[in-house]
Amino acid sequence: MNRRSFLTRTSTAALAASLTPALSKLSAATATTPAAAGATYPFAVSPLAYDFAALEPHLDAATMKLHHGKHHAAYVTNLNAALKDHPKLHGQTVEQLLRQRETLPAALQPVVRNHGGGHLNHEFFWQIMRPVGTAGAGGQPGEKLAAAITAEFGSFEKFREAFNAASLRVFGSGWSFVIVDHATKKLKITTAPNQDGELYQTDRTCLLACDVWEHAYYLNYQNRRADYLKAWWNVVAWDIVTRRFAA
Repeated sequence: MNRRSFLTRTSTAALAASLTPALSKLSAATATTPAAAGATYPFAVSPLAYDFAALEPHLDAATMKLHHGKHHAAYVTNLNAALKDHPKLHGQTVEQLLRQRETLPAALQPVVRNHGGGHLNHEFFWQIMRPVGTAGAGGQPGEKLAAAITAEFGSFEKFREAFNAASLRVFGSGWSFVIVDHATKKLKITTAPNQDGELYQTDRTCLLACDVWEHAYYLNYQNRRADYLKAWWNVVAWDIVTRRFAA
């Protein structure tokens, strides 16, 4: 390598290093939907918009650090490894991959379903939570969403009871969701096993998602999923959920 090439590469590397923190902060500040964070290959875990300890005492720092930095990261690592030798798929978002997974090579189908689904679900999960005491955390949904909840479930409290009951019925590992069905315009509570989900479906909008895998709560709540669910409502970012309903 000659001196000019060395200086050019060194300057480029230095510029990239200087921009990385700023770009990471911008991503954390602006990502409010999974599509914003999902990007394309190589996929990456978005930084949290809050500290690991920010959701305490409801979700503890040790669990958040392990959940975000290890479990979510493993989904992304495995997804990228599987897609490495499939350059024709590198321009696809994770949503697009999931929608067409049954047309993918047989070896890729379970990887996209499990690890792609895990990445998409978790990106959304981090974004619809907010530290206690900040605007939008816990409390109540916006007026129009609150009215829709009351119309469908009878009251906000009955809605939460129904959601918790559905979440407790998930056998083993999975997720619970609240969606708006585009055809009926009605709210529905749904559940899915493992890393299946609602976020890539085109006939509905996902408003809310709760991870009921044990890795989401076991360090603090052990096998007490009901206690975890009760605590989780305190960190739901209702302003984001309400905006998704209005979109």
